[in-house]
Amino acid sequence: MGVMLPMTDARAAIEAVFQQEHGRVLAGLIAHFTGDFDLAEDALQDACVQALSAWRKDGVPSNPAAWLTTTAKRRAIDRLRKGGAHASTTVILDEALPAPEYDEPDAFDMMDDDADQAIPDERLKLIFTCCHPALTLEAQVALTLRTLGGLSTDAIARAFLVPVPTMAQRLARARNKIRDARIPYTVPPASQWVERLTGVLTVIYLIFNEGYSGRGDDAPAHDALCDEAIRLCRALVALLPNDVDSAEARGLLALLLLNDSRRTARVAAGRLVLLEHQDRSRWNQAQIDEGTTLLHEALSREAVGMYQLQAAISALHAEASKAADTDWAQIAALYGALAAMTGSPVVQVNRAVAVAMAHGAAAGLGLLLELDDAMADYFPYHAARADLLRRAGEREAAADAYARAVTLCQTALERAYLLSRLRELE
Repeated sequence: MGVMLPMTDARAAIEAVFQQEHGRVLAGLIAHFTGDFDLAEDALQDACVQALSAWRKDGVPSNPAAWLTTTAKRRAIDRLRKGGAHASTTVILDEALPAPEYDEPDAFDMMDDDADQAIPDERLKLIFTCCHPALTLEAQVALTLRTLGGLSTDAIARAFLVPVPTMAQRLARARNKIRDARIPYTVPPASQWVERLTGVLTVIYLIFNEGYSGRGDDAPAHDALCDEAIRLCRALVALLPNDVDSAEARGLLALLLLNDSRRTARVAAGRLVLLEHQDRSRWNQAQIDEGTTLLHEALSREAVGMYQLQAAISALHAEASKAADTDWAQIAALYGALAAMTGSPVVQVNRAVAVAMAHGAAAGLGLLLELDDAMADYFPYHAARADLLRRAGEREAAADAYARAVTLCQTALERAYLLSRLRELE
């Protein structure tokens, strides 16, 4: 029997364990209950509520993740019994469950095989598990970000440029498919890594982007997302054979390091600092050097992909000692190749900005106008259009575009910057 904790301490302990172990415990429960996401999430939530009372009374257990796992399994069985469904499964699971000593060493014991051991990083193992090729790429990524990345449905919807209800429906369909088709929720063997690699890379990329784009409102939390994405990508590069299949993983790690090298220069005195105005002496040269080396290694595989192209663009920014030295013509050309490869309207927005910097605001605005309908609710499109209109001297149209961008903006830092520009025009 431990010492009774204050309620605030017990809640803080649960939050810390939940943040660290949530994905691991939840994935184990999903596998244990044959892909039933709803049951696993509800049971884990029940276990957390029970932990608030039990841990306050008895103290935090020596293995809190195992405590949550065992408790959640029992709560799931209670839910199945009350629902009257899967009765035979419930009995089998109940008989197989150990006494509630909460000493299970690993929430993934049911997956402990050669494939499981081949991926030493636990979180990367879970990402490979979630990115099942039976699902569409979008479903793989969205489900993994929601289940393991801890990203909200709102954040995932923003990443895919779709309304929140649409993303919620897609997540529900993906969960139902896993449950109804009884898709195995297990760690894949090495022979299946390549077919899941695109999904894994996309998950890591979007985790980094969520942290990078949100920096400033809650800097420590968002910095942690960037750090975790870089750590995961390092683990992935170390895991993959040093051949053509690893080129995009190296390209992604190069991209993350090159972008992250500007982290401390992006905010000064509580204000957002755009790339052209950043103090480049504050950029992390060690990250730039490592990222550039990785990029050259990736390009030498002669299997150029979207992450290598983006890393090349970021490297060109890093090479410029001052903003005026930036090779915008080459950046515009790289964005053109990236747009042809991906067909992404987001890339087209960035290409338009690069073209404007290389060939004048009017040239960039012409490209943006072609995207007007597709980008009606995309904040960066309106911010880019406002900036180019301002550079072109069209003050009234620029003010309208800034006002529209403000209504779509998601972070306080970006909103403050946009409002300052709007006040200058008015």
